[in-house]
Amino acid sequence: MIRVSETPFPVAALTHPGLSGKQNEDRFAVSAYRLGRRDSTPSLFAVVSDGIGGHRAGEVAAEIAVEVLSQTVAASSGRNPLATLRQAVEAASQAISSQARDDTQRLGMGTTCACVWIIANRLYTASVGDSRIYLLRGKSLQQLTTDHTWIQEALERGLIDPQDARHHPNMHVIRRYLGSTLPPRPDLRLRLRPEETDAQAEANQGAAIQAGDVFLLCTDGLTDLVTNEEIEAILSDHELEAAAQTLIDLACERGGHDNITVVLIAVPAHFRPPRLDPRLRLWLTGAAMGAILLVLILLVTFWALLQALP
Repeated sequence: MIRVSETPFPVAALTHPGLSGKQNEDRFAVSAYRLGRRDSTPSLFAVVSDGIGGHRAGEVAAEIAVEVLSQTVAASSGRNPLATLRQAVEAASQAISSQARDDTQRLGMGTTCACVWIIANRLYTASVGDSRIYLLRGKSLQQLTTDHTWIQEALERGLIDPQDARHHPNMHVIRRYLGSTLPPRPDLRLRLRPEETDAQAEANQGAAIQAGDVFLLCTDGLTDLVTNEEIEAILSDHELEAAAQTLIDLACERGGHDNITVVLIAVPAHFRPPRLDPRLRLWLTGAAMGAILLVLILLVTFWALLQALP
């Protein structure tokens, strides 16, 4: 892909250290591309990371994650976004683990990540940890990602009530993060409706974005203190820059006990899906035909084996 200076969609991004006096261990990046020198198909990649680990290690892990994730995506062709996101998460986690092994003061460092990748008018996401991605469509807010935390697992198993989750002592116990001993599996569930199964959520990858959509990437410094209902109201009632600042201000008003980062991406009301480059359409058509041919070959082979059985 080719880096470009202007993003295809309006973006507002802010980070704040919070009011506890701790170092800001959040990092974010937003990058815009076109798919090739002769292919003007637009692409936008955004990522937020929330570092964990003492002795300034958290900010190091988050910095590595944002850099490696962004570089891996930038070096790709944009033709196979899910494979690229898997590769990027693995590479970032390995880079963090390697640096932690080389510096004993950074042992145990890690970070979350939440990634949004828009290619033409198609949406792809990946996450690890408890940084979140939201979609405001119309006046309705939907959390697209699922937290990888003790709390989320307990909620899914019915071990605790939702009203007890926000103040539970295990609220910040993360089950999956970049830099862990075992490479984390990126979560590719893109949950457009609350009632969807995991398989349905994964099948949503590549969903079409719509005019008026607003995407929010954020760290838990926001969601610990601001409810989904409040996020929905703020995104619905404010312009992009004002919404980002209002979210930060509200979290600070309520104590700001952690770093707070928000990245907002808006799809303009007049948005029209860009036409794919003819060569990309040809490549996609060829890939689909190849997949169909492979299935037919497998079916014929299976039928032949059945006929050969006594």
